[in-house]
Amino acid sequence: MLPLVAAGVAWGWMYSDDGVVNQLLRAVGLGHTTRAWLGDFNFALPAVGVVGIWVMLGFCTILLLAGIGKIDPTLYEAARLDGAGRWAQFRAITLPGLRQELVVAVTFTTIAALSSFDVIQVSTQGGPGYQTMVPGVEIYRLTFLDQRLGPASALAVFLTLLILAVILPIQRFARRP
Repeated sequence: MLPLVAAGVAWGWMYSDDGVVNQLLRAVGLGHTTRAWLGDFNFALPAVGVVGIWVMLGFCTILLLAGIGKIDPTLYEAARLDGAGRWAQFRAITLPGLRQELVVAVTFTTIAALSSFDVIQVSTQGGPGYQTMVPGVEIYRLTFLDQRLGPASALAVFLTLLILAVILPIQRFARRP
């Protein structure tokens, strides 16, 4: 698990013209697909999304492994004796056993995705053009660069309401029996 600014800087180096990503593509014979990933209008947002996924992967993995550790192994043995296959065991035992952990993981990743700022600010500053201009970066730009506090505050309130509108149904789902 890494601070997001450090991850943004590291991935910025990896996505550069002579970075690891392009070197790997050249090494496997896909040199024609190399590009300045964070400077490409079509690939900048997906490239930053990969960084976000990579950053949250450690947290979600640890959370789910801890959840799997609390599931009683005798449940799997009983299901196996009843003739349940791996898929049936996963659906009937693992998923319900990980319900709370999955809710926490989805909640945290959703909030991180909607309020992302650090990785994008460090790697692209919202560019190229406005391809990676997410609300957090726009709030920063309006507040500190343009000094337009009214629109920045309105956007921040809207972002808060959007996050609540997405998170509250997830939390209600988690409370259902």
